[in-house]
Amino acid sequence: MTSSSDFQLDLIRGKATAVRRHAIEMVYRAKLGHPGGDMSVTDILATLYFGVLKLDPANPSDPLRDRFVLSKGHCTGALYATLAERGFFDLSELETYMQPLSRLNGHPNRNYVAGVETNTGPLGHGLPVAVGMAIAGQMDKAPWRVFVVVGDGELQEGSNWEAAMAAGHRGLGNLTLIVDRNGLQQGASTEQTNSLEPLADKWRAFGWEVIEVDGHDQSALLKILGAVGTDRPRCVIAHTHKGKGVSYMEDQVGWHHGVPNTEQFEIAMQELV
Repeated sequence: MTSSSDFQLDLIRGKATAVRRHAIEMVYRAKLGHPGGDMSVTDILATLYFGVLKLDPANPSDPLRDRFVLSKGHCTGALYATLAERGFFDLSELETYMQPLSRLNGHPNRNYVAGVETNTGPLGHGLPVAVGMAIAGQMDKAPWRVFVVVGDGELQEGSNWEAAMAAGHRGLGNLTLIVDRNGLQQGASTEQTNSLEPLADKWRAFGWEVIEVDGHDQSALLKILGAVGTDRPRCVIAHTHKGKGVSYMEDQVGWHHGVPNTEQFEIAMQELV
């Protein structure tokens, strides 16, 4: 007999595969995009949208909804595909990705796309905005929670650490940060560019609860992200692989941004099943 938890995990896994396929198709069609980061963050997004976040696509402005911010806003292939699979807009609109007059820009815009809470793209902005949301929720004693995903290279922006200090000081137990820790950024590894380690200790020093997890283990992600917070903000360091699911992209810095050719596109579609 299949349990409800097994059904939910099967749903999340199926949606993750669908999102990866959509994202690769979108980048291939548009000849633009950031497929490496799309692939690394997909399991996190699928777990949030199909297992954790309390929201209603038919009522995206519901004041009681959970809030989600994708701070690494260049990874719109995965975000738009997830929103479409969740029912915020029709899947057919993904075909317009980055086309003239399309709502689906290279960076998400809340004025155009239902389900987008705030515009992102300039790195280092998402966490400060999410902290502001969480402070508002704390002041209102609201039941909703705030989740934000940042890229690891993005943590080299000082605005994140100002926000981290404020969140720790205020004890924002309604805030969960997920770090997409794939170890690669544009051009090189994070450690070659500007070392982040010891990353977990840094968040603890700011008063955050820290949990490390395999960012592609949907079962572990579901358990951690679904858990009710404490009186401290929570940082989930999700260890991922850039380009996850596509053999020639995995852990390759060159696929931070890039467009597969026809042969590469066909290989990706064969592997993402």
